[in-house]
Amino acid sequence: MVKITVGIEGMACGMCEAHINKTVRNAFQVKKVTSSHTKKQTVILAETDIPEQELKNVVAKAGYDAVSVSSEPYEKKGLFGRFGR
Repeated sequence: MVKITVGIEGMACGMCEAHINKTVRNAFQVKKVTSSHTKKQTVILAETDIPEQELKNVVAKAGYDAVSVSSEPYEKKGLFGRFGR
């Protein structure tokens, strides 16, 4: 799993967050998407990495500006995540 954090300019409210989430879900195979207009970021959990330029293009088509993209390996935390190995 990969955790992708996207810095996004232009989100102003919860509807903006929902719009970004829906746009990302429709464009890519993802496990989870959460956005925060106060943190100005979207966090995506996916099985495989998403190419940075494709992600930026999708965000731009939705009317927002992806200013940064970073990815890191993601390991599920918590009680049940430990037993999954």
